[in-house]
Amino acid sequence: MDIEKAIKLRQSIRSYSDKDIEEEKLMKVMEAARLAPSAANRQEWRFIAVKSSGTRKELSRAAKGQQMVKEAPVVIVCCAVTDGHIMSCGQKCYPIDVAIAIDHMTLQAVELGLGTCWVGAFKADAAKAILDIPKDIEVVEMLAIGYPRQKLEVKDKPRLSMDEILYKESWPEK
Repeated sequence: MDIEKAIKLRQSIRSYSDKDIEEEKLMKVMEAARLAPSAANRQEWRFIAVKSSGTRKELSRAAKGQQMVKEAPVVIVCCAVTDGHIMSCGQKCYPIDVAIAIDHMTLQAVELGLGTCWVGAFKADAAKAILDIPKDIEVVEMLAIGYPRQKLEVKDKPRLSMDEILYKESWPEK
């Protein structure tokens, strides 16, 4: 599958079949994360793959009862081991770097016939308690992953036009 097709097929999957993910496929998804770029090659990301249905149910409660967290055969809790490094542009690097790694995972998952959903609506402290994550580790996102109940198809997604998002040479005048 070419990258453009994977980008067009990728969508937030909120309903999963009960089919387990083959370990080989999960490792390919995780390899995509491992190969992602990061600021100054810091590679601050760390991941916890949660397969236990009981633990996923607990994580679902931490995620405001989102059914997909309980239903997906794997939930990847995306963390950062960080010293809080600030890039020269003024942004912390770890949330951006973890997001890049997650995006690599989502595109690799599509190529493997899997679906994903970013989960940002959760209580990080609750996730830390459930998974025994140390206080100094940042929990950035969760990623539900599994075989979608529906077939992945290219769908028109409401998006701004290119003229609305791309400016040339400078910010447009008002």
